[in-house]
Amino acid sequence: MVLNKLEQESKIALRHLQVLKIVKENQPIGIFKLAELMELPRHKIRYSLRILEQAGIIKPTQYGAVLKEDSLKVISDMKTDVTDVVERINKMAELIQKL
Repeated sequence: MVLNKLEQESKIALRHLQVLKIVKENQPIGIFKLAELMELPRHKIRYSLRILEQAGIIKPTQYGAVLKEDSLKVISDMKTDVTDVVERINKMAELIQKL
């Protein structure tokens, strides 16, 4: 299917955002606790944490993941990015309906 990659990537991005939300609400929090709360395997949590760390949103500590001090700016930028993606998806939906 033409949209398989988009579907897979959106599921992964959603998981990253869910992990971020839980980190924000429960920081510091470790992989084991996150996996338990989200009912997901630890390797998926570990991957999401790595992506969030590479994006400059969280940092690891000896007690678990925490938000970085400047994470609010990155999160604000992500909100803009999501708005742009939603607009593109809406355009795709309109085009598909016309096919």
